[in-house]
Amino acid sequence: MLAGRPEESPNYKADAHWWGMAVDIEKCIGCGTCVRACKTENDVPHENYMFRTWVERYVVDPADLDHPKVSSPNGGYDGFHEQEVRDPNLKMFFVPKLCNHCEHSPCVQVCPVGATFESPDGVVLVDKTYCLGCRYCVQACPYGCRYIDPRTETVDKCSLCYHRITRGLTTACCETCPTGARVLADLKNPTDPIHAFLRDHKVQVLKPQMATGSKLYYNGLDGSVR
Repeated sequence: MLAGRPEESPNYKADAHWWGMAVDIEKCIGCGTCVRACKTENDVPHENYMFRTWVERYVVDPADLDHPKVSSPNGGYDGFHEQEVRDPNLKMFFVPKLCNHCEHSPCVQVCPVGATFESPDGVVLVDKTYCLGCRYCVQACPYGCRYIDPRTETVDKCSLCYHRITRGLTTACCETCPTGARVLADLKNPTDPIHAFLRDHKVQVLKPQMATGSKLYYNGLDGSVR
């Protein structure tokens, strides 16, 4: 049985929720706390290319948006300590990334055995008992959000801490973010602050041309971010 499924939380009503996340880039300081919390909470391998969430630093010349300098040492796990040249003409900011929990997920569409699926409350999950490790979903994800766990040879990715949110908690990354740059969002809840956030900010999603129905909403997303 997949950990965190609604049947393991008897008071949880999946059809009453529709989960997503809001990220305010203007608040992210690149500290890496979210990355560390996620690895600990979800037993993510410590290899530096395996992350359920990671942080990228962009250094952008406004005159050349098509060629930003992007770095993410160890996924931002230890923060960003090396110094950049402080050219006043350059713009620097941090972009947290994770599974976009798409409404029309390419990964769900290509999985040959249904191991990758969408829960009734809009979270894209993986049942490792069915996963063949074929890597079709890894290739299909336009956001680079999946990896193969070397311990099981099955795919892994952000589950939006499903084992936590079905028990009324927030995700580990949101809980530990010191600036509130990440916020779990229940789009079906009319009183959720996400509605004011979407109304009052010019939010965007990554790669909108892919029409995946991403539920990861960014405020302050620079045009250079891919």
